[in-house]
Amino acid sequence: MKKLLPMVVTSMLAINAYADELPATHLKVVGSVGTSASYRDFEAPFFGEELAEDSNGQVTAEIRPFNEMGLKGGEILRLVKQGVIEYGATIMAYMSSDDPVNEAIDLAGLTTDYDSARAVTDGFKPYLSKVYDDKFDAKLLGLWPNPAQVLYCKGDIQDLADLKGKKVRTSSRTQAEFVDALGGTGVTMAFGEVVPALQNGVVDCAITATLSGNLAKWYEVSDHIVELPIAWNQIVLVVSNKTWNNTAPETQAYIENKVAALESRIWNEVKYQTEQGYECNQGLDSCEIGYKGAMTLVKADDEDRALLHETLLAEVVPKWAERCTAECVEAWNDTVGQVVDVKAAP
Repeated sequence: MKKLLPMVVTSMLAINAYADELPATHLKVVGSVGTSASYRDFEAPFFGEELAEDSNGQVTAEIRPFNEMGLKGGEILRLVKQGVIEYGATIMAYMSSDDPVNEAIDLAGLTTDYDSARAVTDGFKPYLSKVYDDKFDAKLLGLWPNPAQVLYCKGDIQDLADLKGKKVRTSSRTQAEFVDALGGTGVTMAFGEVVPALQNGVVDCAITATLSGNLAKWYEVSDHIVELPIAWNQIVLVVSNKTWNNTAPETQAYIENKVAALESRIWNEVKYQTEQGYECNQGLDSCEIGYKGAMTLVKADDEDRALLHETLLAEVVPKWAERCTAECVEAWNDTVGQVVDVKAAP
């Protein structure tokens, strides 16, 4: 280790020297949901502190989550295109009404494990970048997951079949179609509306990230959490082409490198965050980064996984393919479909 130390110090000095040469740049960023683990643990510190520290004050940023600005998250791409927002982050699925391509990597039941979720995301990213550039005049900078999206329910639930007859909060059209296919009723509502909705019986269950639901104290208004990822609610970070083209090339390269590192860091942490969500909601001693609840963990069995996959094939993928373009479906089949061994009919 002693031999490596001079090399490490030299590299750090070189980075700092490079940062000192960057032109002064200030970024105005709209972040994702303020109560989410992604915003709390990554977005806020990255833009609010890390960039300035790392660049010796040459690249600074201000960030506010969209939900604190009176936005619902689905408007981000439109506002970026209009020049109202320079840098914006939001959950992709929230923008499905703008273009069904935003659902492509997170169809309900598509990926139930970390490795396939990352492979699907990485594979589809180049096509998504092209769509954002062509249709929304925006550059895709980063794309990362939330912890696994799972079911929180008020009242006893033993398996997915128990969703029949229940009203379930969903955060995307594809999740609603999944719930409807199982005989439940998908109710799309904003994250901040869920606690009173569960409390007052407006919905019986709700889908969100294991840790995000914990941080928002959903364990106070629900008592069962199902250990089966339904989705990942990937977050996308974009910048308007106008803003980007007016940024110095050396600063562009610096920002891209830093965001790529952030993206990798989030992917590397999401497994831990997912497990922490389960553990904290149950109130286990292993809970380290959330609040301790007293929920019952419902472990999914092979029948649940089979039902989830069957619903994906019979209902979710076909309905999504009907509303996406032929080019979109072809790109999906060549990337996402290859990873999960599913083919969508254009």
